[in-house]
Amino acid sequence: MKAVLLLSGGLDSTLVAEMMVKEGIELVAVNYKTPFCQCDKKGVHGCAHTALTVASRLGITCRVINAGDDFLKVLQHPKHGYGANMNPCQDCRILFFKKAKEIMAETGASFMITGEVVGQRPMSQQKRQMAMIEKEAGLEGLVLRPLSARLLPPSIPEEKGWVDRERMLAISGRSRKPQVALAKTLGLNDYPCAAGGCLLTDPAFARRVRDLKVHGPFDMPNIELLKVGRHFRLSERAKLVVGRNEQENNFLLRVARPGEPVFKTIDVAGPVALGRGDFLPGHVEFAARAVAWYADLGARASTDISHTVVGKGEAVVIPSRPLAEEELVKFRI
Repeated sequence: MKAVLLLSGGLDSTLVAEMMVKEGIELVAVNYKTPFCQCDKKGVHGCAHTALTVASRLGITCRVINAGDDFLKVLQHPKHGYGANMNPCQDCRILFFKKAKEIMAETGASFMITGEVVGQRPMSQQKRQMAMIEKEAGLEGLVLRPLSARLLPPSIPEEKGWVDRERMLAISGRSRKPQVALAKTLGLNDYPCAAGGCLLTDPAFARRVRDLKVHGPFDMPNIELLKVGRHFRLSERAKLVVGRNEQENNFLLRVARPGEPVFKTIDVAGPVALGRGDFLPGHVEFAARAVAWYADLGARASTDISHTVVGKGEAVVIPSRPLAEEELVKFRI
């Protein structure tokens, strides 16, 4: 039998891939790429690279699908709402399941496999939500979850004997100890993102996403900008991003668009700041003073700040003193 496997590259889906290969199932692995994977943030290569490595080791094919634009539409208007922060977990699963169903039709696969564990994630991996997600994706009964299958009603693959239900597992809850133990049994030692994770569950990052949803534009370049620097909302139509290190400074310089203001220290080490939106004179002053605050000024002396508008001539030098910390807190997102 042939099945589509959702392969994130994390521990759970890697274990399931190993189990299903041993069951003799022909697998078509799929990895969905979104802007919010914590593994991409932590690792050098990210989730897709790990998924491709797992697939190569097991001798199975793996498609990497960029679901970013579709996911942003879901993120803006999730039918089933958000979790504790900005995580639209149920709508996210429905989106991925629907895409997997399309791949099933393309490849002639008879069912779908995931590494989900009952009770592991409160919003999308409870029994009731799992059943609802299957139904809305048009995959009712066709999703096999080998790590928790014996805790769930038999799926069609189990009922038809395509897989042996007795060899499926009954793992539940948020502890990863059973999976780690199983990994040792299977000889798996390299799973760099064991617990996975989504940036949208991070409260600080979620605040930035909410702000962008209100003020826009809600697009991929602005989403990527949320991942770097310190963010300040200066008005309904203007925000400032201040780099925290050399890597972020270089990123801000690369993504600065024509007409956008850029601020840098001149004589001392300090951050780069990028303005986005409609900058008024008061915003320029705030930006210069914010850069002065985060610069290496020792006793907080004044310093000169370079103010450049991308694509519009020479830099202007602004003598500036640092802001008070409470002013920064007031506007920080």
